[in-house]
Amino acid sequence: MRRGFLLMTGLFCAVLAGAQTPIEDYVTRWAPVAVREMYRGGVPASVTLAQGILESRYGLSTLAADGNNHFGIKCHKDWTGKRQYHDDDAKGECFRVYDSAEESFMDHTDFLRYRDRYKFLFEFETTDYKSWAYGLKKAGYATDPGYPEKLIKYIEDYKLYEYDTVPLSGTVGLEEKAESVGEAVKDSPEIKPQAKPAESQAKPAKKAKKSRKARKKTSDDEITGTIPQSPLSLEEPKRIDKSGLEEFKFSLTREAYSKNGVPFVTAMEGETYSSIASRYGLFLREILKYNDLTAPRELLPGTVVYLQSKKKQSEKGLDKFIVDDESQSLWDICQRFGVRMSSVRKMNGFDAGYQPREGDTIVLRGKKRNVR
Repeated sequence: MRRGFLLMTGLFCAVLAGAQTPIEDYVTRWAPVAVREMYRGGVPASVTLAQGILESRYGLSTLAADGNNHFGIKCHKDWTGKRQYHDDDAKGECFRVYDSAEESFMDHTDFLRYRDRYKFLFEFETTDYKSWAYGLKKAGYATDPGYPEKLIKYIEDYKLYEYDTVPLSGTVGLEEKAESVGEAVKDSPEIKPQAKPAESQAKPAKKAKKSRKARKKTSDDEITGTIPQSPLSLEEPKRIDKSGLEEFKFSLTREAYSKNGVPFVTAMEGETYSSIASRYGLFLREILKYNDLTAPRELLPGTVVYLQSKKKQSEKGLDKFIVDDESQSLWDICQRFGVRMSSVRKMNGFDAGYQPREGDTIVLRGKKRNVR
């Protein structure tokens, strides 16, 4: 009898030793998604997981259980999908509802990547989770003054920083563990079942490994997906006609740069579109067309002036832009990303009088999709 009791006690202890806490279950289940999102959009997996733990109470909150919303993202002006209402900073606030938890993880990445107020975060290395944590608070993600410290504690207590260095190929092993945890969660009476994460359709971007010093040398536009400004090969002004295509070479006394693969210069004091066109062997009507203009306008110092036709789409990796500042016109946005305004209007179904509003999502690649 005593021997049987000791055996049962030993088995019980072994089960306890191998059991995971709810937070550990959450990490195991969603780590592969967080890592894939890190490679797709640049948000550290450790930060994503820590925010998910904190914002969703490791998947048990009403927002997560009823709406698959793991990051407490509110509706904002651009949200046209399903909604649920809860008391937060104010009574009855609107929160986004997703078809799956994985969709919530993807929206979290896009929410940070495509809004200007979070842009500075992407200057930090993906392994610098402390800067990310304090940066999120600085950008206004949460009102809790202790938000950064809470994220950092979760990251360090559960060693979430280890996921920041997991290779993309390593997510296969993580997914196997996640599947077993997901099945266990479904059978648990304490946790409401959520959709099993599907294989992400987004092609993961190659993770850039740059030193902080190297990052400072690149343009700010690199953070939002455009290529860094790089000097072109410069020679005396000359127009060369080759099979109907024109190539332009520029003076050694003036630096030209490239954005989205399109060469441009920045205007200097006293310059006009006409003077720049003359300098680079262009007709005035050509340079106006390249810059989405029908007539010359005042040219302020520092204004980007394209020297060739802009592209129909933005560079890969920059699918859209979320408006944070209503003072920006559609022309400003198209100039910023080197995309033709006519193409952006067509992709988004905008009419000629469209003026961006705060929270608007402007598609820069592909076509605008209706959200459920």
